[in-house]
Amino acid sequence: MTAGDLFALPGSLATFASHFPPDVQPWIWVKSIAAALAGRNLAPDPGLAIPAGVSIEGAVFIDGSVKLPHVCTIRGPAWIGARTDIRPGAFIRGNVIVGEGCVVGNSCEFKNALLMDGVQVPHFSYVGDSVLGNKAHLGAGVICSNFRLDQKPVSIRMTDGTIAETGMRKLGAMLGDAAEAGCNAVLQPGCILGKRAVVFPLTSFAGVAPPNTIAKVRTGAPAFFPRRD
Repeated sequence: MTAGDLFALPGSLATFASHFPPDVQPWIWVKSIAAALAGRNLAPDPGLAIPAGVSIEGAVFIDGSVKLPHVCTIRGPAWIGARTDIRPGAFIRGNVIVGEGCVVGNSCEFKNALLMDGVQVPHFSYVGDSVLGNKAHLGAGVICSNFRLDQKPVSIRMTDGTIAETGMRKLGAMLGDAAEAGCNAVLQPGCILGKRAVVFPLTSFAGVAPPNTIAKVRTGAPAFFPRRD
């Protein structure tokens, strides 16, 4: 599997193209985010009105058409593309690239992440060490877990049963173009969703979801017990 099987870097991010070739393993793109931003002269558009409650620290480019909330924190290095909507309480904490027309949602945290055009992360999510393809969508409360409980390097069980060793201690999710995860899903470290793949709400998902598939946990009918208080 290559990055090109999952997503295509949009024209809005062409300035970073040399760092994100399509013929490498998708987790290599996660490793490349910091290098893509390093050494760039990053600063907000001079015509952008920055509300008093918006904290900007370090090297941060923000396009002049970005919608800023009354309060959020953006720590560089970061690059935020045109017509993106940053909502109240968002926390961008370094090595984050955001394409055009994205939603960086309220009380969401982003760290070492690449978001391509039209990505929507509207509410209460964590996106760390991850790549979200064009028009990918996370429902409220989706967590891109990036660190194994046993602290071992992240490995990925591919669809053919083989194990890919990434050598990375921190690796989140890689969502192909138009992939989605429903509310309160947990995407386990190193999970991959193919293009237009869907993970159902409340699902803990690990491994690889092929393109155009739906992943869900089947449960029986709810059981009810009397209260004893």
